Amino acid sequence: MAAKSSGPANYNGHTLTVWIMQGDDQQQWMDSVRADFQKAYPGADVSFQVQQWSGIQQNLSIALASVDPPDVVDIGNTQTSYYASTGGLLDLGPYLDELGRRQWTESMNKSTLYQGKQYAAPWYAGNRVVLYNKDLWAKAGLTSVPKTRAQWLSDLSKLQNTAGVSSALWLPGQNWYAFDGFLQDEGAQLVKKDTASGTWTGNLETPAAIRAVQFFKQLQSYGNAPKDQDEAHPIQADRFAQGDIASMIAMGWEGEEAVKKNPKLAGKLGWFPIPGRTADKPAATFLGGSNLGVALNTRQKELAIGFLKIALDDRNEALFAKASGFLPNRASLVSALKANPYGQAAAQAIDEAGYTPLVPTWGNVEASPNPIVTKFLTPYLQGKVSAAQGAEAANAVLSDRLSWQ
Repeated sequence: MAAKSSGPANYNGHTLTVWIMQGDDQQQWMDSVRADFQKAYPGADVSFQVQQWSGIQQNLSIALASVDPPDVVDIGNTQTSYYASTGGLLDLGPYLDELGRRQWTESMNKSTLYQGKQYAAPWYAGNRVVLYNKDLWAKAGLTSVPKTRAQWLSDLSKLQNTAGVSSALWLPGQNWYAFDGFLQDEGAQLVKKDTASGTWTGNLETPAAIRAVQFFKQLQSYGNAPKDQDEAHPIQADRFAQGDIASMIAMGWEGEEAVKKNPKLAGKLGWFPIPGRTADKPAATFLGGSNLGVALNTRQKELAIGFLKIALDDRNEALFAKASGFLPNRASLVSALKANPYGQAAAQAIDEAGYTPLVPTWGNVEASPNPIVTKFLTPYLQGKVSAAQGAEAANAVLSDRLSWQ
């Protein structure tokens, strides 16, 4: 009797669940990855489930601790060490060669490591720049974009006094990542470590942090965005789509969302880096981005690792960079940004971008309500406290949260 051939593996009935963050759900990329995945694993499928950034730490922490978590997760780069420290992510060390580790940009890979082990793969990085309405810019008599902080403030003043402009700059008072950029630009160190005890504490009382909050207040005065809400309340892309806001600090996907809401804006949006003090160097910004990880409790490890290989291969990584404008995880693919206006502006400022503290318990700080914006930034914008008083109140909560395990 002839031996029975094993034949190709059959994955009928297997569906890999991938949690993807809002803004990362680029349809062309998802379609390409799904098609490649279905070809590599006949019978299997991918279910992309879009998640909101607001409240994600609590939601994902609960999901990763469950017996039936999402198989693959899109994780903010500053939160990766937190999820790794809780034991929710699979150590990818045994799979690094097949995932293409040697090609990854070292600076981007730093956020995927915890205690020397690899708990995620770097996917992309991106920084916030200024999105502006070209029609309103022209109406104000502005023929170019600002290169310095002084020019920016002058332009905002002209825009605020232009008919049809409700806000020269839409800047919600709890836009944490925008504020973090200004903190970095002033050289503020958000935390400090006691060498004797090894504990981390808040460090917002410094002159650099005070300068940052004062400049944020100056910028916020050029618009009517709420002082006590973030960029998702209301969704700032939806608000920008109404056509009466001259500019806002944004990510590339937000421009796309605005055009979807108001197709008349197509071709009328532009981008420029947040200006620095001098024309030769843009302002520092928060280096956002995402990593891809695999849940420790996944029941489909083979498919999950296979998904990472496909999602991060040259073709799909370049496709995502071109569509989103985000910096790909390896230098060889940076040319994919040339066709994306947001990506071109962001690339000019990427050398000045940086992370929030890569401390394992930092995720506790950003868990809602983030004390840096609710205790420091918003009360100061509302005139309820001095900058020093706000910093002291935020430091107390910051220090407490950094001690949580």
